[in-house]
Amino acid sequence: MAEILKLFSNSYTFKVVTLGCTLLGIVSAIIGTFAVLKKESLLGDGISHASLAGICLAFLITRKKELYILLLGALIIGLLCIFLIHYTQLKSKVKFDSAIALMLSTFFGLGLVLLTYLKKISGAKKAGLNRFIFGQASTLVVKDIYLIIAVGLILIILVILFWKEIKISIFQADYAKTLGIDSGKINFLVSTMIVINVIIGIQIAGVILMTAMLVIPPVAAKQWSKKLSIVTLLSAIIGGISGAMGSIISTFDATLPTGPLIILISGIFVLISFLFSKKGIIARNYRIYIRNKKLRLQENKGDNK
Repeated sequence: MAEILKLFSNSYTFKVVTLGCTLLGIVSAIIGTFAVLKKESLLGDGISHASLAGICLAFLITRKKELYILLLGALIIGLLCIFLIHYTQLKSKVKFDSAIALMLSTFFGLGLVLLTYLKKISGAKKAGLNRFIFGQASTLVVKDIYLIIAVGLILIILVILFWKEIKISIFQADYAKTLGIDSGKINFLVSTMIVINVIIGIQIAGVILMTAMLVIPPVAAKQWSKKLSIVTLLSAIIGGISGAMGSIISTFDATLPTGPLIILISGIFVLISFLFSKKGIIARNYRIYIRNKKLRLQENKGDNK
């Protein structure tokens, strides 16, 4: 612990990476809670994979490796992906999950083709486009932290402002209509927040694993409560702890990638939740054991009479 505190006070890189991963873990978990409860967990997966094409196109058009330009390209393609998914679902007989799979495979395939093509262009290798596939948290600088803080705060403020509307749209869509709440617009707002969250996170977790930061903490939190506010809070705590621990462990062993470590620690929280929560395997089996024991005692009393 003393060594961690010493690193945090003396190491600029450690401080920046840890803070960035923690903030991203918290924001992703909060936004991901709505995706999980809306049963749209794969939406983040589709967007994150599609964003690779946006990054490659942004570099191909501008020939600049500035992070904000690359992320802008990812944002545009991410929003286009969201539009095409919803449009395909509404205007055809294709179901929502199939529409996501269609866009995911198409845009990710385009991204891989562009990435291969860009390797032939001078300067493309130095742009470090490959780091967006699995993420590279060590490349974070202070301005990246400011971006995560600013965007994260905006997303959290939007969640607070539209909390009632989002909650009703998720659990009582028909009732939302009677209150004059446009569920379609609220769903689009949530989808847009997922896109933005994915874009600010792909530098840390990469396009392949980013969706796990959205999905895993809420899945773990759901095992402990049914109340939305508690699930959201627990999810944020799990996401923040996972982000912090993942960055700390990767600092002590440079061979371990930060993004996968964050996902692995989140997975441990899921395992603990599945085993020890009220709805968990151990608790459920214990209740069954107690119930069967009581039944046997009652049967024995009946036989004695």
